[in-house]
Formats: sequence, structure tokens, C-alpha cells
Amino acid sequence: MLSHIDERENLAHMGRGELYYAFTPELVAARKRCARAVNRLNNSGELSRREIAEFWKEITNDPRDLPPPAATEDEEDAVLHEYPWIERPINIDYGTNVKVGSNVFINFNCTILDTCTVSIGSRTLIGPNVSLFSGTHPVDPDLRNGTYGPEMGGRVTIGQDCWIAGNAIILPGVTVGDGCTIGAGSVVTKDVPPYHVAAGNPARILRKIERSGSRINGTNGSDQGSIKTTPRVSGGGGK
Repeated sequence: MLSHIDERENLAHMGRGELYYAFTPELVAARKRCARAVNRLNNSGELSRREIAEFWKEITNDPRDLPPPAATEDEEDAVLHEYPWIERPINIDYGTNVKVGSNVFINFNCTILDTCTVSIGSRTLIGPNVSLFSGTHPVDPDLRNGTYGPEMGGRVTIGQDCWIAGNAIILPGVTVGDGCTIGAGSVVTKDVPPYHVAAGNPARILRKIERSGSRINGTNGSDQGSIKTTPRVSGGGGK
């Protein structure tokens, strides 16, 4: 391993998305810590909402205490809205660079490479087999140099109220604005402005989303208004 590298300086380069070395003792240990926590979550059988939140705290190294237990599972869901609802398995690199808003859903087999910060806004839905990549490698093979060479990254930001449909890939440095839908199987290489549908490989903007101006709340809100039929939204798919 690259024991001669200054770990503090290396971490600073990593956080800024600059060239850094991933196979230093400290970063290898950090990935092993996260891998153990992720494996415990993935292999723990049936879990309650609170147990999922506890595992998420461990994965992300979140020091905050969970709120006191509620009387019912429905009430627990409301109490624990700051912690994501996760369908397993999930795959995460470091965990400490993942920032998630409230009432977020992450479906089966999501992969998050959090070399740099990966942030997911409140009420966002992540479909099955979605990959969020904030890490990348140099194109020059001599510089890349296998495990002895440097890597780099770019922050991934997904806004509030987004739907990232199944098998979509978000690449390093990309920002997906609030309220966006990313179609199934898309590879997002460039920023997507708020309230747009984008799809394809590479993803391109298909249309702007016209907002309804109203929100139907569940257990986390008081407005229990009736659901009105709306036209089918194309360009998504893959829950």
C-alpha cells in the first residue's frame, strides 16, 4: 500500500475532487469499515424501520441519536423520516460522504461511490440498480497505473423531489436539479436543470415538467387530500 503518502493532504485532495491515492492505509481502512456495516445491513434478514435507520447511522458514521421509539410502525415511519427507506442490497464505498434528506426511498441494488460528496434531496426516489458515481480515473493509462496510481472525483448532487428511475447512472460532477425525472437506463453526464425530464445514453433533456402546485402528504403531513387522476408521465419507468 501507499504508506508514504501524507494522509491528511491526500484526504483534502479527495474531498476537492483532485487527484488522490485510494489505496493508502487510512482509505483502505475506511472502505473496510463501510463494507462491514453494509454487509451487516444486507445480511440481517427482516428489519424494522428503526433497525434500518440504525444500520444507516452506522454506514454513514452519523453520531446523532435516533428519536425515541413510537407506538406503531406507521408512527415510526413518521418519526424516522430523516433516515432513508432502503430496499436491500445496497453498495456504498465510504458512507461518510453520503448526505440524504428526509423521506428518501432507495430501491434494490443501489450503488453509491462516495469518493466526493453524494447528496440526495428530500422526497427523492431512487430506483432499482441505480448507480451514483462520484469517483473516476485518469484516461491516461500511464498515470492511472492500476492500484498504485491516483484517482479523482466530482460531487454528485440530486435535488429534492426527484425520481431517478431503474438502472440510471449519474456520473461524477453532475447536478440533477429539484423535481427532475431521470428515465430508466439513462447515463447522466451533464447537469439537468430543475423540473425537467431527461433520458437516454447520454441523457438529454426531453421536456420541462409542469408542476401541479399541490402535494398529497402521508404520515409526515396533515394534508390527506384525495388523489386526482393525472396524465401518465413518460420518460421514467423502472420504479
